[in-house]
Amino acid sequence: MNKPVEVMVLVEGKTEFIFVRDVLACELRPKMVFLNPKIISKPGDNGGDVKFQRAQQDIRNFLKQRRDTYITTFVDYYGVKEWPGVETIPPNAAPGMIAQIVNEATRKCVKDLFPELWTEKRFIPYMAIHEFEALLFSDSEILASGLKQKKEVIDAILHECGEPEAINNDPHTAPSNRLIQLTNGQFKKTTLGIIIAQAIGIPKMREKCPVFNGWLKQLEALVHA
Repeated sequence: MNKPVEVMVLVEGKTEFIFVRDVLACELRPKMVFLNPKIISKPGDNGGDVKFQRAQQDIRNFLKQRRDTYITTFVDYYGVKEWPGVETIPPNAAPGMIAQIVNEATRKCVKDLFPELWTEKRFIPYMAIHEFEALLFSDSEILASGLKQKKEVIDAILHECGEPEAINNDPHTAPSNRLIQLTNGQFKKTTLGIIIAQAIGIPKMREKCPVFNGWLKQLEALVHA
């Protein structure tokens, strides 16, 4: 018999917080996985520029609170600094390889830091490749409509990169910056970005974004643990 599980989701900022609370949690709730997002930040901060030294304190605190709670992360790979495994990523690595290297290094680091807190079972790291906004490229028609752009413009970006999670990790061509450019600076990820995400839906994102889908599979499997 499946058991309900609670998962604390340590997120990078306000956008990820809203996405988990208003979109992702609604998708996983019927599967008995209850997500509770928390921004990794000092009091008064809105997140961003996340370093592992900050995140590890929250990871430890939530692991210590209750033995039946699971912890996961939702941090953008784009622009991340001082995070386990990042310095070992080879040039031009594919999204799946980036995620595997960083997530495994993070898992090992947390295990070494807190060996008494059952981290192998309770901690599921996730590094979004390359950032949350990549998920919005899962449906070019819906994204184009939300941006008031032609579908062919979005299709051209996907053709160039191959898949949403492969859209470049670069200040000029990262997913978020492409969206800003396509709207002449008017794109607001906490409002329009969430509206587009809700219109696309989690199933389509899972279909087009293998790293994201792999993370959700791990969370869904917790009800059988």
